[in-house]
Amino acid sequence: MSEGDPKNTHFGYKTVDSEKKADLVADVFHSVAAKYDIMNDVMSFGVHRFWKRHTIATAGARPGMKVLDLAGGTGDLTAKFSHLVGERGQVILADINDSMLKVGRTKLRDKGIVSNVSYVQANAEALPFPDNHFDIITIAFGLRNVTDKDAALRSMRRVLKPGGKLLVLEFSKPQHEVMRKVYDLYSFKVLPKMGALITQDADSYEYLAESIRMHPDQETLKQMMIDAGLEQVDYTNMTDGVVALHRGYKF
Repeated sequence: MSEGDPKNTHFGYKTVDSEKKADLVADVFHSVAAKYDIMNDVMSFGVHRFWKRHTIATAGARPGMKVLDLAGGTGDLTAKFSHLVGERGQVILADINDSMLKVGRTKLRDKGIVSNVSYVQANAEALPFPDNHFDIITIAFGLRNVTDKDAALRSMRRVLKPGGKLLVLEFSKPQHEVMRKVYDLYSFKVLPKMGALITQDADSYEYLAESIRMHPDQETLKQMMIDAGLEQVDYTNMTDGVVALHRGYKF
């Protein structure tokens, strides 16, 4: 099945109608939104904070920049970017899921982060922003949930300024066999039980584990970014490749 198959796509390990995937993914995130931050800490033993810090450092945001935090969820990256770009800058937290946006907005406002952050419900495949608009775009743990990843990457490139940078932080493929076996055991045996215990929703976390396995590996995603028109594409493996940070530029 090709990435751009107009009729069918993957929803975890299931094959579904492409037009229905967005709604199915939405149901998952409506279900987990309220406990999303807690589950991130529990699932990753807090390591997701390191992965995100590395992403922020790699982004190199400076005062006055415009940043798009795509699939920004509950706003961890947006909060950091808000401080870095300052009053003259702008950060847009965009997510396709209204429940996640509401949680993120409440969380950031409770922290007093208001003046330079705005919220947009948006589909990554057709971003509602002008051409050549953002200095930096990040998408953290969101690309694997997109139906047409190629279209999303092209859309992201379109709204980047010349010289702008795209960062894709996503689960990927562990590099060593021992880690792969441990990771599989954890993902398919432990993770759904955690989901059931904390969110009363094992099925959603089973889908999330499956969606990670269906996501393109490091080299495949690198080539997809190049095919979308991005340049100087590279990636950094973290935690033995459980997570990878891909970086590409628009020139």
